Amino acid sequence: MSVTFFTSQPQALLNSFHRAIQQSESLGKITTWEISTDGQDYTHKAADWNRKAWFSAVVGSDRLTFNIVKPQNVNVTTPVYGYYHGHITETFLNHFDDKFSSASASARPTSGDKCA
Repeated sequence: MSVTFFTSQPQALLNSFHRAIQQSESLGKITTWEISTDGQDYTHKAADWNRKAWFSAVVGSDRLTFNIVKPQNVNVTTPVYGYYHGHITETFLNHFDDKFSSASASARPTSGDKCA
């Protein structure tokens, strides 16, 4: 259960996402995602979905992959999976469409996912 963004600059894409979440009042600010206290993972902020799952970013040579991570003692359900994957893809299309060429979401867990 991962989402991959194909890009020639995966670290720059992750840095842009991270900075947009941290911005205070700016036109490009991302208000729907939050960063974990350790700065390594991302969760959605919507009340019904907040902290139902997390994404952990993995930077590859030509891709940025977000692996799903379950919250403590709770498995990631299919609706949570769908919501998180759909919304991170939407966020990247809305804010960074010029920084990646395509995106892909897996239907089942992949290596690096921690969902059950």
